Amino acid sequence: MPIYSKKIIQHFKRPKNVGKIKNPNGTGEAGNLLCGDLMKLYLKIGKNKKNEEFIKDIKFETLGCAVAVANTSLLTTLVKGKTIKEALEIKKEDLIEKLGKPLPPFKIHCSILAVDALKEAIYDYYKRSGKKIPPELEIEHQRITRIKNQAEGRYKEFRKLEEEVLK
Repeated sequence: MPIYSKKIIQHFKRPKNVGKIKNPNGTGEAGNLLCGDLMKLYLKIGKNKKNEEFIKDIKFETLGCAVAVANTSLLTTLVKGKTIKEALEIKKEDLIEKLGKPLPPFKIHCSILAVDALKEAIYDYYKRSGKKIPPELEIEHQRITRIKNQAEGRYKEFRKLEEEVLK
């Protein structure tokens, strides 16, 4: 019996929306130094007939395990064509549910990272375009930045210890 669902295998073997967007309107990164997963999302924003901003195109690059790639691929398919407001409503639980089969607990963070990368890309879009950043998004950005800084701090401490040992 396979450990991963068919949906995870499909998105891993044939990921959707892989690559970069030239001159994106926003980019977002999220990663976890402990497991090595890193996701980068690129957004192209357009306006629909109702004059609402929507995700016209989205691409990603992911360095990580099968679940990390599958989560990011699935996320891009869920938000492409959605308004920014709708995209911000996507939760890690939505990804986990749509991937099927309960994920092993140590793989749930991949869903969190994919959603965090999306939030960071939208945050970057707002910032670049001079738009008012919604308070909830600002709070999420601060959380993601704090986690990133803590991870980088731990890495620097590890490197320092490693250098002392190698002397």
